[in-house]
Amino acid sequence: MPAIIESVNIGAIRTVQYNGKAITTGIFKAPVDGRIAVRGVKVDGDDQADRKVHGGPDQAVYGYASEDYAWWANELARNMTPAQFGENLTTRGIDINEALIGERWRIGTTLLQVTSPRIPCYKLAMKMDDPNFIKRFSAALRPGAYFAIVQEGAVEKGDEVEVVSRPPHGLSIKKMMRIYLFERERASEMLVPDLPESWRLWAEKHQTSATIKQSI
Repeated sequence: MPAIIESVNIGAIRTVQYNGKAITTGIFKAPVDGRIAVRGVKVDGDDQADRKVHGGPDQAVYGYASEDYAWWANELARNMTPAQFGENLTTRGIDINEALIGERWRIGTTLLQVTSPRIPCYKLAMKMDDPNFIKRFSAALRPGAYFAIVQEGAVEKGDEVEVVSRPPHGLSIKKMMRIYLFERERASEMLVPDLPESWRLWAEKHQTSATIKQSI
């Protein structure tokens, strides 16, 4: 069976109360029907409250796999539905966590490029109504992937996912997440072509720190 898009999800920014504070967030998304344009730095009809963290050119689209939702449903003993984690594209039939940085996917008439894993923040814990969920999400190493828009176009539920190019290095979404969270002494392994500039700066900084520690 081909890999497909199970759901396209969008949501506007809203203000909610959390821990006694008003916060703005775009994590509340819902599935939509029909062809949806993907252009600029987002999916049409969708928005991100803080594009320094969850948006911009390198994080224009977020994808999560239905297979990972099935794992979470069993892990948490609760029903899990598309967009629960605030993703734009819910996939089926492809291991999104094994996608390589710089890998390109053709979906509908769009061309997307894998850029980085999703690093969880307190808004995901809020959405899941679990203050410890950041730790659980991190430990699971099932982060899903952010994409940059290489070619604007449109997507809809049922579109096939075609991997049109795959770089020769071995830096997957899952490996990058593991290094960032748990094995920072391996930061140099993240320095591959197509790594977003912000991540490159982070990896170079921690590579230098690791080198200094080894020389002491």
